[in-house]
Amino acid sequence: MTRDVMTKDEPSKALLVAEGLTKHFPVMGGFPFRRRVGAVQAVDGIDLTVREGESFGLVGESGCGKSTTGRLLTRLLEPTAGRISYRGQDITHANRRALAPIRSQIQMIFQDPYSSLNPRQTVGRIISGPMEINAIRPRGGRERRVRELLETVGLNPEHYNRFPHEFSGGQRQRIGVARALALEPKLIVADEPVSALDVSIQAQVVNLLQDLQRDLGIAFLFIAHDLAVVRHFSQRVAVMYLGKIVEVGDRESIYTRPRHPYTHALLSAVPEADALLDEENADTGATPGTPRRERIRLTGDVPSPIRPPSGCRFRTRCWKAQERCAEVEPPLVRIDGSTEGHLTACHFPEAPTLAAHGEGTVLDPEFRAAESAKD
Repeated sequence: MTRDVMTKDEPSKALLVAEGLTKHFPVMGGFPFRRRVGAVQAVDGIDLTVREGESFGLVGESGCGKSTTGRLLTRLLEPTAGRISYRGQDITHANRRALAPIRSQIQMIFQDPYSSLNPRQTVGRIISGPMEINAIRPRGGRERRVRELLETVGLNPEHYNRFPHEFSGGQRQRIGVARALALEPKLIVADEPVSALDVSIQAQVVNLLQDLQRDLGIAFLFIAHDLAVVRHFSQRVAVMYLGKIVEVGDRESIYTRPRHPYTHALLSAVPEADALLDEENADTGATPGTPRRERIRLTGDVPSPIRPPSGCRFRTRCWKAQERCAEVEPPLVRIDGSTEGHLTACHFPEAPTLAAHGEGTVLDPEFRAAESAKD
């Protein structure tokens, strides 16, 4: 059963809102390991809004807190602090009974298709399980509905009685998508749904999710570290670093006019298949093309989430860091020259361009030497 898709002229309403969302995991020490000696600040006070029918991307390097954020929003984890509201209803610390009617409206697609499916259950049992738990009896019966879902995600309805081990990784992820669709959700949190798949299969799964999002009007929170995939799928994008959201905006402004230095560093690592060096064009006599962006390789490691840096958490790896960055945490606000809804948390933001950086750019010396050797 399809839903009416929201038109572009209709204002989108907030579906899920997180305010000051925080999750700290305690670190136990001493003898006999019963004393709390610290906490892993996986998610530390983020604000996030997912609107009805939109695809929202959450990107960042491994360990930044993306997956933890997804599990908090689906209430698979209990928040340490902050507030989560779904359609205006506070579900931050709602009990099992209060969450029951909302559980069916917020579903999740997990990262690993090999461990997220019960190997002892058939495909039919896996997909119909959520319907049984929620006492849903679709017209024509559950088996008919499961077969319809299998066809929707591009699988043969005759696979109803097969087991997960009989399928490839891409097919298993399609089964996970069908399971998420079984309860006709309003929001699906996709936690890196293609990162464990072969590159040749990733595009197929992403295109499937995109078609479902467009045809059924389902809102998606798409979590990934691959910026190319997020750009293809998401309408709005948030960039996360060490438990904090450092930049958020629509897809066009994030990818073409980023303001935060960390976003610049991430985008500089994206391959440019059609970019040409002016020097190479000059040798052939051809018209100079678009100059290739300078690749930024940040020095140092990501700080520990147990003891994150004071002020701006990115300052220890940033080429624009000053004293103020260590003393005051930058708020997530709109900066002059940014489009409406484009927010950045930086005291000294970059210019709204992706042009190559000058001498002030921090590059790993070994990386710079390796690049020079190639030339």
